[in-house]
Amino acid sequence: MSTNGTANGPSHQELDSNQGGDATKKTYHKQATGEAWKTVQAHSAEKELKLYGSCFCPFVHRVWISLEHAGLDYQYIEVDVYRKPKLLLDINPRGLVPALRHGEWGCYESTVLMEYLEDLNHGRSLLPKDPKLRADSRLWSDHINRKIIPHFYRYLQAQEIKDQVQYANEMAEEIGKLVDAADTTGPYFTGSQLSFVDVQIAPWVVRLEKVLKPYRGWPDPEPGSRWEKWVRAIEQNEAVKKTTSDDQLYIDSYERYAENRPNTSEVEKAIKSGRGLP
Repeated sequence: MSTNGTANGPSHQELDSNQGGDATKKTYHKQATGEAWKTVQAHSAEKELKLYGSCFCPFVHRVWISLEHAGLDYQYIEVDVYRKPKLLLDINPRGLVPALRHGEWGCYESTVLMEYLEDLNHGRSLLPKDPKLRADSRLWSDHINRKIIPHFYRYLQAQEIKDQVQYANEMAEEIGKLVDAADTTGPYFTGSQLSFVDVQIAPWVVRLEKVLKPYRGWPDPEPGSRWEKWVRAIEQNEAVKKTTSDDQLYIDSYERYAENRPNTSEVEKAIKSGRGLP
């Protein structure tokens, strides 16, 4: 007979590695909330097209928005990426999300998966038809991945005020370049319709408000600016809203980044080492 638990299970909840043995520290959520939870429930039935994701992950959020925008028939499967279940490792040997399985085929990396969904030619497209505009979209998506997202994490993980100020200014500068490249009328990057570039940056736009604002004091967009118009369009987009959880999920899940705890994520390790994002 066990003496370290009860008939209903263990007496102590297992701590996540990023909590450092301290149960008072918040950790990542393992189930979506709010509108995102409703979407999970609506896409829980067995389907040929499956998205393996973690509810707090912005890279998953990209692919999830793409699926919702296209109106594809898919199954959402929540996985604990830090436990690296076999069903995930079978697709991505590194055990990272997002991962997609379509029949017997599987693939990973958020931008690659967004491109794949575009190539299915089903539902609403995110990439423009004009080859030059498609190239522009890929160019500015690369800017987001190489210039904006790393600064987001550097800013959030920085513990010294001077470093926070530096990274905030650098991120604002890179966002400014993206805004300058956008369609002048908008509200989205290429005009009136949600596009590939919008979805590339949308999860971090959401997290500016839900993570950087409470943890680092990130300011609201300047009223009447092109950036404000873009931010509000992204926030109010149906596919974005349907895949976004309640605020508390992000507050809890990103505390470990804001405190720069060890064992936070592969992204955290990459930022600290100066490597590119995983």
